Amino acid sequence: MPAPARASPGIGRIFAASELGAAVDRLARRIAAEVPAPLALLGIRRRGVPLALRVARQLEERGRKDVALGELDINLYRDDIHDRGIPRVGKTSIPFAMERRRILLVDDVLFTGRTVRAALTALSHFGRPRAVRLAVLVDRGGRELPIAPDFVGLTVEARPGEFIRVRLEEEDGEDGVFRIDAGADGR
Repeated sequence: MPAPARASPGIGRIFAASELGAAVDRLARRIAAEVPAPLALLGIRRRGVPLALRVARQLEERGRKDVALGELDINLYRDDIHDRGIPRVGKTSIPFAMERRRILLVDDVLFTGRTVRAALTALSHFGRPRAVRLAVLVDRGGRELPIAPDFVGLTVEARPGEFIRVRLEEEDGEDGVFRIDAGADGR
């Protein structure tokens, strides 16, 4: 498991674990109130997968027993695939029929909209859902495509040259949302 992020120049925590947990709770409350059955949460790999699982648990605690869960890897569908070197292809698991289901794509940060575009393209190869909506933990603005989230846990204004990174216990060993200056995290 990776070590927790250390404070360094250009990196600052903007939301702690408790605020991240409250944001997931807000997402689940809105989804439970606004999305009728049958519902399937499809986490976009990597951090969208544990977020979808967290939302599914919250929905189940609220009495929603109709929620299916899956994960979607979008790496082969990215429009910058040739700029990123050899893609690391992860697991896609859609253990339910998509027809007649409302699909809720779940991701950690919405920025340009290109990840969501790739997810929609990938999704089209697996069937035709009744509807597709989008839930993100953090909307940081800066869209390059006409894509808007239906459900948002946190909104952050980020300046050009800043990145917003979500760290999750399941992937990173801690929960938190960080603001990172370009180049500060080695990217």
